[in-house]
Amino acid sequence: MPSGPQVQGAVFSAGLSGDRPRVPVDSRDLETRALQSLSPSAAGYIAGGAGREDTMHDNLAAFRAWKIVPRVLRDVEQRDTSTTLLGMTLPMPMLTAPIGVLEMAHPDADLAVARAAGRAGVPMIFSNQASVPMEECAVALGDTPRLFQLYWSRSDDLVRSFVERAERCGCRGIVLTLDTSMLGWRPRDLDLAHLPFLRGMGIAQYTSDPVFRRELDLPLAGAAASAPTTRLTWQALAVFRDLLRHTPGPLADKLRTDWPRKAVRRFVATYSRPSLQWSDLARLRAMTTLPILLKGILHPADARLAVEHGADAIIVSNHGGRQIDGEIATLDALPAIVAEVRGQQPVLLDSGIRGGADVFKAVALGATAVLLGRPYVYGLALAGEAGVAEVLRNVHAEFDLTMGLAGCTTVAGITADRLRRT
Repeated sequence: MPSGPQVQGAVFSAGLSGDRPRVPVDSRDLETRALQSLSPSAAGYIAGGAGREDTMHDNLAAFRAWKIVPRVLRDVEQRDTSTTLLGMTLPMPMLTAPIGVLEMAHPDADLAVARAAGRAGVPMIFSNQASVPMEECAVALGDTPRLFQLYWSRSDDLVRSFVERAERCGCRGIVLTLDTSMLGWRPRDLDLAHLPFLRGMGIAQYTSDPVFRRELDLPLAGAAASAPTTRLTWQALAVFRDLLRHTPGPLADKLRTDWPRKAVRRFVATYSRPSLQWSDLARLRAMTTLPILLKGILHPADARLAVEHGADAIIVSNHGGRQIDGEIATLDALPAIVAEVRGQQPVLLDSGIRGGADVFKAVALGATAVLLGRPYVYGLALAGEAGVAEVLRNVHAEFDLTMGLAGCTTVAGITADRLRRT
């Protein structure tokens, strides 16, 4: 990836011809313009958090509370922003976070992200709730590393099928998400009475899976079995039209078999397993030899249990503030977890990363790498693949400049003494 000064030079040179960046460089303007470009339901789903959204705001405030203290008169002309993670080489300590239902932001959805990440060499974590099957994204990524995010569903056969598909796609790890066994209380979605999965969006990993399709006609359980009948209205007909559009196969077959509605009902019955326990990790380990990364850990005791149960990496995450209102900010949780793990496994962080300076702060507090989420989705909403590419480029450029201006030439040189908490 180009260095910070190279990116700045290219932007300023293009400005001489009247060309400006496709997407705003400032993260606040990026969010504002992206949300203005989206439908209310898409903006609410992508930008919303749990409850009053205190956790989401606290994630950002936690980064603001830490201040960088530069060291000067150090030769920083040559800088190396690369690092390694679980045998993968990263151009900077960053991966793209798994974010579902990207078709709400742009028609190219996950494919646009895969193409942009592939060109930048930034590893991509495929979402369990993707809008494009992982096989297609793997092709678009080329040689760039990829991982697969797993929500452990009620069907172990489906979980095993997802893991096997991830292996065949060349994934370098399974990211088991622990904090979403149930959906959090999300007022923006509730006020609009809009959940995209019920409209056939964000379930491409399921509808492309042979096990899921075999299980379509099994008896339903739980909420799916007792769901009320939808009233016949123009809105209901529009939803059915969306279902037909978002599920694969010939239109005639979909109408004849009612496959789209069956798929949504089966998804609702299958999606999550609140009964998951630490002992279940052994069953996942028996399914794969890939590294297992546990995402959603915030308590030091859980970090210790993760190590004891053989996790290969820990991801400190509160799901971008989308699950529990008033939850601890991830950057506030990071130091204690790093101290508990004592370097036995890599510790990653997501939730609240908005730019390269945030990446610097997370690394200084002990993170091996971070996961970038909402910013690349905002770039996707505004300019598709090109927008994602610019966001990834900008985050790297700011990280490179921050590293050099703080007196660091390598990622290993970013240490806690470069920060002060206010």
